Order: sequence, then C-alpha cells, then structure tokens
Amino acid sequence: MPPTTGPKGSRPVDEHVGARIRLRRNMLGISQTEISNRIGVSYQQVQKYEKGLNRIGSSRLMQICDVLQVTPGWLFEGAPGSQSKATAATRQMDAAFAAFQADDVARQLLPVWGRLPAQIKRLMVALMIAVADERTEHE
Repeated sequence: MPPTTGPKGSRPVDEHVGARIRLRRNMLGISQTEISNRIGVSYQQVQKYEKGLNRIGSSRLMQICDVLQVTPGWLFEGAPGSQSKATAATRQMDAAFAAFQADDVARQLLPVWGRLPAQIKRLMVALMIAVADERTEHE
C-alpha cells in the first residue's frame, strides 16, 4: 500500500525536516533515546519523525529545536515547496556538517569543544584556518 498523502499523511517537507533533525542530532552526538527522553516521546517516535513518517506538531517541533539548539527556520530551510530555497552559504554549511559528521576524528572534537575557554576556541579556529589555507596554497 502506498504511503498516505492525504491531509494527515506525511509529505516531502516532513522527510526534509526529519532529515535535518537527524543531521543536527548526529552533529551534536545525541542518541535517539536521549532526544526522546528530553522531549517526552519514545525513541521509536523520534525514528518516525526523522524518517518523515509522522508529522511533528508545533509545540513538539519547538521542543526538538530547543534540544538541538536550532531555529525552526533552520529545519525548514531548503524544504521542497518552500518559497525560500537554501542559500549557497547554507548548502556550503550543510556540506561541511556532513563532512564533519563522516570524519571520526572530527566527531571527537564535539564533546571537548564545549569545555574549552572562548580564547582557546578562537586560537584553535585561527590555527585550523591557517593550516588549511597553507595546505591549499601548496596543492
């Protein structure tokens, strides 16, 4: 039986929002169980949200945004049928997030980053930019 596309069925925008939730959750290193506990649903429900099988109510969407530290606009940016398409900067950032998520070494940085003082973070970013720029010049 084909998926429901009636008034209450899921739509491509539900899949888009679910994929963005999954992307951000993985970026933060949060499990489906952890987010489900924080928003008061089962982890199976989180799976359904992420697959776009179930629509997300507005109050639940705000809870998810709070946990993921994003705005609802971020979740919908570039969604099918939306008037505002993803900007080049957003596409570039999404590609960078996906690359970061795929990098095992980079994922080790997330839990440590929040414990660093702001001055050290600024110095680390400056160092990484300098190394990346230097490497680019020699390629």
